[in-house]
Amino acid sequence: MHRTTQDYREEIRENMKGGTGPVRFEHIWKKNSNDEMHSNCRQFSRLTLQPGCSVGRHTHKDEEEIYYILSGRVRSYDHGEWVELGPGDATICRSGEEHSMECLGDEPCTYLAVVITY
Repeated sequence: MHRTTQDYREEIRENMKGGTGPVRFEHIWKKNSNDEMHSNCRQFSRLTLQPGCSVGRHTHKDEEEIYYILSGRVRSYDHGEWVELGPGDATICRSGEEHSMECLGDEPCTYLAVVITY
């Protein structure tokens, strides 16, 4: 199975998890009623945050989420620590931990988000 960029399903979420502004999802693969993925991965998406926008602090349970920064800069909160991340950097939030992201600077931040369930 393959998918090209024009096949990604777009979704906009406003004030995601208590954050600010819109988060643009491009769902590359998603576990849904079409049963696209057969693994424990429930989401593989490209997300875009505009400058000043954020994903609010939230906790994962019985799953982990990996962010891989493609472009732009973010301030990332991960289990009690704030760090700045840029292209090529990654972070993982494990079950029971909390995290959030906010776009820094004047350009949008684009990153891959992968959610794997236990």
